[in-house]
Amino acid sequence: MLDWYAGHARSLPWRVPPGGERPAGHAYRVWLSEVMLQQTTVAAVRPRWEAWVARWPTVEDLASASDEEIMAAWAGLGYYARARNLVKAARAVAERGGFPQSEAGLRELPGLGDYTAAAIAAIAFGEDAVPVDANVERVVARLFAVDEPLPKARKAIRAEAATIWPEGRAGDFVQAAMDLGATICTARDPKCLLCPVREHCEGYRTGEPERFPVKPPRKAKPERRGAAFWIERDGAVWLVRRPETGMMGGMRALPDDGWTARVDGSGEAPLDGEWEDAGAVTHTFTHARLTLAVKRHRGEGKPSGDGEWWLLDRLDEAGLPTLFAKAADRAIA
Repeated sequence: MLDWYAGHARSLPWRVPPGGERPAGHAYRVWLSEVMLQQTTVAAVRPRWEAWVARWPTVEDLASASDEEIMAAWAGLGYYARARNLVKAARAVAERGGFPQSEAGLRELPGLGDYTAAAIAAIAFGEDAVPVDANVERVVARLFAVDEPLPKARKAIRAEAATIWPEGRAGDFVQAAMDLGATICTARDPKCLLCPVREHCEGYRTGEPERFPVKPPRKAKPERRGAAFWIERDGAVWLVRRPETGMMGGMRALPDDGWTARVDGSGEAPLDGEWEDAGAVTHTFTHARLTLAVKRHRGEGKPSGDGEWWLLDRLDEAGLPTLFAKAADRAIA
């Protein structure tokens, strides 16, 4: 696997080439990439990561930025709790004078789970940690033909992974497994004839490597309905700030009717008067699928509650989450 990685490693801006020296500040770059890559593709993350590091080159720079700046910069990446935890962890690291250099120490930072702590420890600090992301999970499940369904299988997959992890090369090895899973040992149609470890792969021997890891039956997502309200005056639109906790917490957004992933919205508008139907947008969250009706206000008056008028020609600077950016596009169209 390491030999294959030496010649086939993906070129990623946060990555040190196989066997290369880790530069100063490497832990910050690795940490940022790992947080951004959760539930998000490399193709989507690369330009956002590069823009982020250009704006905040060090963890200290990020720690000194305002919550508002950071949440706006995160807009469109989704799973906004990641951004809130990013802020907390950056400030904790700056306060202590640097990143902890062990997996156990990294776990103590806000928002860092077992995988992220292990990945930073292995990749940034060379600790013999065993990080298991979705790609690594798939590679190991196939190598050992782990036939217990997820999520229960994860304990066995991690135990099997630990048996093949090489001492002193954990960082390169986990990145090799990630790249193998991303490019060859893919979820669908694995390219087994190109795989450097197929002779050792129990999943390949079964003739059905794509069966691993075994997934439980998929549950249908509940359907939710809600409304977003477009209130425009003199070239500006009324935006509100979402509560700090909950979905898209702390982000600017259009007013809505209180929908959540668990309940439909009330339909209640934030302003009396006539509303016109501007269509609807759909959005899929982890736990629900939402159909959001977009309503445009016709008339005068100021909405109830706190908010701000935001110039339409600067709307792209507001950092609207993807859902509300889609609703805004619908209202404008």
